[in-house]
This record gives sequence, structure tokens and C-alpha cells, in this order.
Amino acid sequence: MKNIVIFGAPGSGKGTQSDNLIKHYGLFHISTGDVLRDHIKRGTELGQTAKGYIDQGQLIPDDLMISILAQVLDDNRDAAQQGVIFDGFPRTIAQAQALEQLLADRGTAIDAVVGLEVPQDELIKRILLRGKMSGRADDNEETAGKRLEVYHKQTSPLKDYYEQQGKYHAIDGMGTIEEIFDRIREQLD
Repeated sequence: MKNIVIFGAPGSGKGTQSDNLIKHYGLFHISTGDVLRDHIKRGTELGQTAKGYIDQGQLIPDDLMISILAQVLDDNRDAAQQGVIFDGFPRTIAQAQALEQLLADRGTAIDAVVGLEVPQDELIKRILLRGKMSGRADDNEETAGKRLEVYHKQTSPLKDYYEQQGKYHAIDGMGTIEEIFDRIREQLD
């Protein structure tokens, strides 16, 4: 079993590289963004609450995200046997610690953190392009700026946290999708 956190700023390519990791290693993918967007689309109570945070470029409260993850893991226990890619979570040190406990309770742990490192100007270009292509309401210039600001304040300290554990693998997130994935594979293998 191999549990991987894919880490990086909005627009760094986490979803794209998660798809490659799924195909190559046979891992189960949990994208907190996808889970939340599904709830928003279905108009659930969780979705309405999450939409308020997302529309303002803010992070979802930790206790809410942990309970969502626990439910997804428990509902997909068989699919997660080979391991899990956590995409978009954790985003804070408190979330990382809560995830460690959640996994420890299930007899497993995080094996590696793949950190996609991309310059700020490139991130904004990618987010705006993705918004045009996907129609994601949160991929506009104003929200992109807020999301990147929140990332730098709240999420980037995770890099140091995981480096201290020897789990962080910095990956140059520039180049073709294949070149970036080759760098990831080299680190994980």
C-alpha cells in the first residue's frame, strides 16, 4: 500500500498528475475539490456550506474536511487497498496531523508527498486557462489571486512540515505533462 499526498498551489497540475499516478500505480484518488464540487452540484447541506467558503477563496474548516475524508475512505475501503492519492488535502499543518491520525486509526500512513513547484505567474495563467476550458466558477482572476494568497499563508508551511519527516519530494512542475510525471516517478520509485 502506498499513500501519497500530491501537493502544490492551485493550478500546479495536481489533478493531471494524480491521473498519471492512478494509472501507473493503481491507486485510489481522493480529490477534496471534486468531492466538494459534487456536493455543491447536488445542492447538499455540505455543498451549500462549502460553496460559501470556496466562492470567497477560503479553505473549508478542518473538522468538516476530516469527516468528509473519513467517509470517503470508509465507503471505498476495497478500492483503496493499493493506496490512496490525496489531492488537495491536507492544506494546513493541523489537517496534516488530523490526516495522520485518521490513517493511523486505519493501520496506515502517508508514504510520500509530491510537491509540484510552479512559479506564481504560470499558476495564474494555468488557473485562468482551466477556467475558460472547464467553466469552473472559482477559476477567475479575482478568486485565483485569493486562492494563491491563502495557499501561501496557510498551505505552504506544509512543505517544511513534510521535509522534516523526510517525506517531501520537490518536483519541478514546468515542462510537458510527461516530463513532470517522469520526475515524479523517479522520486517515488
